[in-house]
Amino acid sequence: MKMKKYYASSIPEAMKLVRAELGEDAVILNSKVVVTKKFFGLVKKKSFEVVAGIDKMEPSNMAPAPTATLATPQSSKENASLQEITNAVQAKIHPVQPKQDTTLQEETGIPEELRKEIADLKSLMQSMHKKTTQAQYPDELLPFIEYLRQQELNEELITMIGDELFMHFKEAAEINFSQCKLITKNLLRKKLEGLPIGGLTYERKYINVLGPTGVGKTTTIAKMAARAVLEKKKKIGFITTDTYRIAAIEQLKTYAGLLQAPVEIAYNATDFEQAIQRLSHLDLVFIDTAGRNYKEVKYVDDLQRLIKFDDQAESFLVLAMTAKEKDMTDIIDQFKQLPIEKIIFTKIDETNSIGTMINLMIKYNKGLAYYTNGQEVPEDIEEAEIEEVLNLFFQGEEK
Repeated sequence: MKMKKYYASSIPEAMKLVRAELGEDAVILNSKVVVTKKFFGLVKKKSFEVVAGIDKMEPSNMAPAPTATLATPQSSKENASLQEITNAVQAKIHPVQPKQDTTLQEETGIPEELRKEIADLKSLMQSMHKKTTQAQYPDELLPFIEYLRQQELNEELITMIGDELFMHFKEAAEINFSQCKLITKNLLRKKLEGLPIGGLTYERKYINVLGPTGVGKTTTIAKMAARAVLEKKKKIGFITTDTYRIAAIEQLKTYAGLLQAPVEIAYNATDFEQAIQRLSHLDLVFIDTAGRNYKEVKYVDDLQRLIKFDDQAESFLVLAMTAKEKDMTDIIDQFKQLPIEKIIFTKIDETNSIGTMINLMIKYNKGLAYYTNGQEVPEDIEEAEIEEVLNLFFQGEEK
């Protein structure tokens, strides 16, 4: 085996040097941080030492490579797992202790400056993975695949759709955007079938509306309540537990005044029980909860102690489409202990992509009740239907 050391300012840069000299079949044997001192130790410079090698024996005599193999979309190893490559490089830099579920710093003991290098490496691998995925499909499909990415549909769903489109492409010889759209709708429809879709059932008395601060819960409650009064002729009332913001109470009182509905304010569990009793004669009671940072478990626990989640209550989680998917994922994870069947997505008019909505519904097996597209009450709210959601996914795309 031919082996050589390489020095570079970052691991991705070192990998480029290895590929340039040893080729795509080179393997990383070892890597470490090297600190050199200059000017009598007053100046320290960090670099990375990477030992790479390539086996010059005949293919029949070659032993399996013991470490992560360098790969590009054009190499024979283009289908190697991105996560395996990244983990292998991390393991070479510093072995990971088993059975730990902590942060990267705690797991590996990797210094802060080295974590940045690992992040750069992940970014490089993800870029290579994207190019590899694109290389799997004919050029005619790439614009549509890119459209799915622009809609922020997750890569697992994109791969599923891309594979199905590729099979149709092989059989039909050519395929246009409209055909791609039809096939994609059919696949997503199958994924969404079976989820509870639609607004209020009107079968349960109490409507719990939950969610983090700033997502538009109070306005959304007003829209739902107005429809219940105007379209279903229901007698309604409100309970607000959002005592942290005076503006929220006043806003709800304004809406309640327009609908001629009573409002109760609950500062604690006792107030909440008394409010329930005073509004017991009504058809529906909408409960507006405090907007808090629900990525903290204690706020979810406080909510669970204050509000009843029983068979008389219907609970909705409100999320804003302008938030990052990772943040919405964290929030849903925190609410998993509560019986939430449906999600309401707000501010859909403030984004150009709705793939996140579909991603979360499929990932968490949660239904969709409503989505809102403006501030007007009660106009700017749509009761969810699968076909409308699928049409919304392609809205504005002209081909």
